[in-house]
Amino acid sequence: MPSRAAPARRSGGSGGSGGGFRRIVAAAVAGFLLSVAVSCGSDDDTSPEPAAGAWPLTGVDAAGADLARPALAVKIENSAAARPQSGLNAADVVWEQVVEGGISRFVAVYHSTLPPAVGPVRSVRPMDPPIAAPLRGLLAFSGGQAPFIDATRAAGLQVVEPGTGPGFSRSADRAAPHNTYADPTALLGQADDAHRSPPPAQFAFGADPSAVASGVPAGRLDLALSAIAEPRWTWSAAEGVWLRAEGGVPALGADGAPLRATNVVVLRVDVVDTSFTDAAGNPVPETVLVDSGEALVATGGHTVEATWSKASVGEPVVLTLADGSPVTLAPGTTWVELVPNGSGSAAVG
Repeated sequence: MPSRAAPARRSGGSGGSGGGFRRIVAAAVAGFLLSVAVSCGSDDDTSPEPAAGAWPLTGVDAAGADLARPALAVKIENSAAARPQSGLNAADVVWEQVVEGGISRFVAVYHSTLPPAVGPVRSVRPMDPPIAAPLRGLLAFSGGQAPFIDATRAAGLQVVEPGTGPGFSRSADRAAPHNTYADPTALLGQADDAHRSPPPAQFAFGADPSAVASGVPAGRLDLALSAIAEPRWTWSAAEGVWLRAEGGVPALGADGAPLRATNVVVLRVDVVDTSFTDAAGNPVPETVLVDSGEALVATGGHTVEATWSKASVGEPVVLTLADGSPVTLAPGTTWVELVPNGSGSAAVG
């Protein structure tokens, strides 16, 4: 992927005060208002049209299952102490983002499959509302700084965290803070009247995915989100999936199964300072998602270059090919990798 020098969007204010975060909260409010308008039939809805009878977040035939439940997004840790995680292979979509110190965390989205447990669950970050808001459902996490939680609610999401209801537990096998787990079924049971609808489709799916139809063969994606977050995806023709590795070591779930994805979508993004710090004094970064940039889409042992755009907090990411046509993914699970411009890299092998 050629480099892209997009203008950085830096928060105003100074120090660790909430003033530097007003832009994020204001954007979340605007995104929520837009999502309300969209749900009422606005012509501005950029969500792809899901296939009839298919799960909207995977495009897989639902085989008569009840599609009516809402989507649940869960913040899941990815430090060495958190691995192996529970429930990642059951997620319809997983987003990977850089947080303080260069480590990465996930936002895992559950709709078609609800595993018995997911985790370790960790705290919310400023880019989580624009990731989850287009789903119009619930976002689960284990706390966070007040402005980040406020932005989540302002984005129209229902917040679920320990103390709001049942569904969270502590594992005796892990040390805190890496031991909080969640039961997705119990969390979804807390959905209020405004958050019980199924999610809109976030991507377009089809039998002729764009990477295979117009891309080039590829066997591996080497990504660097930071100096210590370096996932690799390798195509397994035998299994028909991309298999994940962490720093060259195969990534496994708590059940021993390799982490896998049908599609891997790489978005080149700007990462800026929020003026907030974590408990250890590390700067908390924000991935800028109401923006546009370069993308790389991997499906079926092929990759294709594309562009991405996101018009507001409440709208989904739109993927577009060079000729202006929409990107189509293969039905199945999708991992979205948020690779920083400048400091990050994406190489195809």
